[in-house]
Amino acid sequence: MTRRRIGALLGVLLAALALAATASGAEPSHGKGAKHEDQGPHVLAKSWALIDARTGEVLLSHAGEERRLVASTTKLMTAYVAMKDLPLSKIVKAQPYEYEYGESVMGLRAGQKISVEDLLYGLILLSAGDAAHTLAIDSAGSVKKFVAEMNRYSAALGLTNTHFQNPVGLDAKKNYSSALDLATLTMELEKIPAFAKIADSREHTLKSVHPPRKIKTINELLEMAPWVTGVKTGHTWKAGYVLVGSGEKNGIDLISVAIDAPTDETRFSDNLELLEWGFRQYHRRKAIRKGKELASPSIRYSGGELPLLVGHSLKVAMRDGQKVEVDVDAPREVTGPIRRGAKLGTATVSIDGLRAGTVPLVASRRVPAASAFDKARGFVGEHPIPLAVAVCAILGIAILLWRGIRRIRRGKRVEQ
Repeated sequence: MTRRRIGALLGVLLAALALAATASGAEPSHGKGAKHEDQGPHVLAKSWALIDARTGEVLLSHAGEERRLVASTTKLMTAYVAMKDLPLSKIVKAQPYEYEYGESVMGLRAGQKISVEDLLYGLILLSAGDAAHTLAIDSAGSVKKFVAEMNRYSAALGLTNTHFQNPVGLDAKKNYSSALDLATLTMELEKIPAFAKIADSREHTLKSVHPPRKIKTINELLEMAPWVTGVKTGHTWKAGYVLVGSGEKNGIDLISVAIDAPTDETRFSDNLELLEWGFRQYHRRKAIRKGKELASPSIRYSGGELPLLVGHSLKVAMRDGQKVEVDVDAPREVTGPIRRGAKLGTATVSIDGLRAGTVPLVASRRVPAASAFDKARGFVGEHPIPLAVAVCAILGIAILLWRGIRRIRRGKRVEQ
């Protein structure tokens, strides 16, 4: 082979490699506050998103609004509707269910009694199709009516790229969602304490069935880091591997979504990568320092002002570019006795409008009780006009009385 041909082949190979790198390295859309120099996490799923669960702010996404099959993450909406309609303690009868080959189930017998709470644990931890089916029928009377409810709630939550055709997540043309819609739905679900507890569970004992039995989650993300808090797996041949994850660190709650990951392992690694990248964007900073004067109410009677100081420093987790605001709640006037260090107000710190914490405002020095003279002087100072009117009235009355007495005395002299 000639050098020219070798050079040509090398050129073609390099061009192909460059093209592949360009295709696989498409830039994700960054949310507000993301660092431009950080190229973002390495994610293999075809569609993904990362949001701040406290505000719904999108930190990062790729094809986040693309409508895709989402497999058993459909069951997140099933859980949402069921928890709106049914009390957790209610005992229901399992409905007959014909499951597809390879589908996850709890193995419920038709007519078997079980609580709604245990069905929800089976729904989320095991991704059980029979649990979804039973919840749907007991909640709405039929699967068709329940799916209609799912779509009504979807519209109410503003999930514009979501529609459901079944409560299980089986592949269907009109059963789809998007990475950002799933993140928003999960954000709403995690506001429900009972759901947050279920999603964060590694295992659970089904106490309403006889005999009780223990189930373990199939969400391996929960085993990959102690700060992971959920949430839900999904997989079908057409949808690929899907996972909605969540985590909490230092008061920061994040939700991640990966749709159509190439393998079972990569859906977990994709979510872990997204969450770890997200937490790296936040830094612990001192939002307010101990000893800073934030208020100075006047001291009643004795006069002067009493500086109020921040009782202790407050560190918060925030991203570059976020705005810190401090709202002070303190009296305009105080009265002794007041000991040094006494709490007399609060300062609330907010990050981009979201409350981050509250610190006490304390007296910078001791204020003794006001003396009788101070109170009298203070009273005069506080009511000068009414006192002046009263003094004038008293003087007027005194003058009138004095004149009256003089008239009486003159009259007696004349009589004599």
